[in-house]
Amino acid sequence: MTELDQRRGVFIVLEGVEGAGKTTQARMIGEWLHARGVPHTIAREPGGTAVGEAIRHVVQDRPELEVPPETELLLYVASRAAYVAEIVRPALARGEVVVSDRYSWSTLAYQGYGRELDLEAVLAVNRFGTGGLEPDLYLVFDLPVEVGRARQRASGQSDDRMEQAGPSFLQRVREGYHALAGGNPQARIVEADADPEVVFERVLSALREALPETFGGPGVSIE
Repeated sequence: MTELDQRRGVFIVLEGVEGAGKTTQARMIGEWLHARGVPHTIAREPGGTAVGEAIRHVVQDRPELEVPPETELLLYVASRAAYVAEIVRPALARGEVVVSDRYSWSTLAYQGYGRELDLEAVLAVNRFGTGGLEPDLYLVFDLPVEVGRARQRASGQSDDRMEQAGPSFLQRVREGYHALAGGNPQARIVEADADPEVVFERVLSALREALPETFGGPGVSIE
C-alpha cells in the first residue's frame, strides 16, 4: 500500500501550447504510476465524458462552423462541468492521482488571452463550471509556437479550430500561459524542446519537488 492510499487524491493538470507533447507526457506519467501500483486516472479535456466528446467534436473537429468566441468559451466550460462531476471528483474521492490533459487554464489561455475575451468573465464562468475545483499542480509545457506547429505538421496532424486561428493567436496563448504560471506556487513550467524521455525526466523532477509525498521526493519513496 502506498502513501497515497491513506490520503485524498492528487489532481495534476498538464497545460501548454500546441505540439508541446502533453498527451505523450500524460501517458508516460500513467505508466510510471502503474508500474508502482499507484491508483490513478488519466483523462483529457475537452472530452472524457459522452457529452464532453460530443462538444469536443463541435469545437475542435468542425472548423467549417462559425463559432463566436463567447459560444466557444461556454461550450468548453459545459464540457468541463461534466468532466469534473463525472471523472475528476469521483477519482479524487477514491484517493487516486488524477492526471488531466488540459483544464481551466486552457480556457484562460485560449479564450481569454488568445481570443481576447474579458479575463474576469472567463474566470467567473470557469469557477461556475468547475465548482471552484483547482488542481494541486499545473505543469505548463512550453516551447516556441513555430516548433510546436512543425512537430504537428511532421506527424501529419491536420489543423483544428485553434491552430487555424494563426500564429499571432497561438503566440498570445503562449504568453497567456506564462502570465498564468508566473509566480504561481501551484505551477511549474516544463521546457518541452527535447525528446519525450528527456522531457519526462524534467516532469518527474517537477513532480517530486512539488508533490514529494506522492512522487517520492527526498526521503520519501513509493517504490
